[in-house]
Amino acid sequence: MKPTLVITTASTFLLGAGQYVYAQESGFSWEGELEIGVDSTFDADDPAAEITDTYLSLELAFEAALSDRLSAFGGLTLESVLDTTDDRTFDDIGLYFSELGLRYSMGETQVSLGKISPVFAVAWDAAPGFFGTSLAEDYELSEMIGVAGETPLGAGTVSFAVFYADDTGLSDSVGTKRGRTSLSDGGVGNTGKLDNVALQYTQDFGDTTAWVGARHLSAGEGDVSDETGVVAGLRHDFGNGFDAIGEVAHFHGAGGTEDTATYMTVGAAYGLDDWTFSAAATVIDNSGAATDSLVTIGVDRAVTDTFEVSFGLARFDVGGEQSSAVGLSGILTF
Repeated sequence: MKPTLVITTASTFLLGAGQYVYAQESGFSWEGELEIGVDSTFDADDPAAEITDTYLSLELAFEAALSDRLSAFGGLTLESVLDTTDDRTFDDIGLYFSELGLRYSMGETQVSLGKISPVFAVAWDAAPGFFGTSLAEDYELSEMIGVAGETPLGAGTVSFAVFYADDTGLSDSVGTKRGRTSLSDGGVGNTGKLDNVALQYTQDFGDTTAWVGARHLSAGEGDVSDETGVVAGLRHDFGNGFDAIGEVAHFHGAGGTEDTATYMTVGAAYGLDDWTFSAAATVIDNSGAATDSLVTIGVDRAVTDTFEVSFGLARFDVGGEQSSAVGLSGILTF
């Protein structure tokens, strides 16, 4: 297969100034992101992995005040909901709720109940560059049913949650059906009980942000072990356009197996006028398998105040097989 260029066009909807004032007065706020693109692996040890996926993804989030302290929140996602094993163009698209529930605020303390995204780690969301988060996303917590809270503690903030994997009707999708999650699907955290927990403490030290966290996911059907994880990380803004992030996450009983896995992610970005240059790497030390890794570089350019172009190139080594990918995206915000 010939190398295929990835071209990803993303459009991000954010509140404009007038909309924001109205939202504050009406007690309703929303934001969203629309992404249209092509994601391609252009070189791989396994030729079957050389796949081009032309896709559409839309995320919308809202919060509506029901009283001075109580609000309803939600998130909708429209995207391809099935894994692809061949080239795909705007196919397998389904719509589902990523979050939905009620939030109660008491000063700076908030408690959320419903379908939530528990806080654990940062690199899966903040590693720089087009491909920077690709492997760290393995340990993101999302689409859980439970209770989550956030409250100040000393000079920092504590986030906590008790939860289980969403097995309600909200786990399915409209359009292309991804299927409702059931206990028989197995997987750590998929227990139907509030026996999974996550805890994280975050504190700013001037231009540095530090965090430490822990989580416990109970074994699901077919798993041989609970999973226990810890994470620690730092992010620093040097004030001259340069910022960096580093995070280490370790898991015992990774994925419900008897194995351990340690993720080490580092990344840096340098802003120069309208340009941002970035590099990131993730290494996964698996006790029961070969070491996985990602190395990536990226270049972003702010064309206008509301439009940005992003380019990335990545080399993956996962499961003992190597592959390369390239990406180009356009992001419009308003």
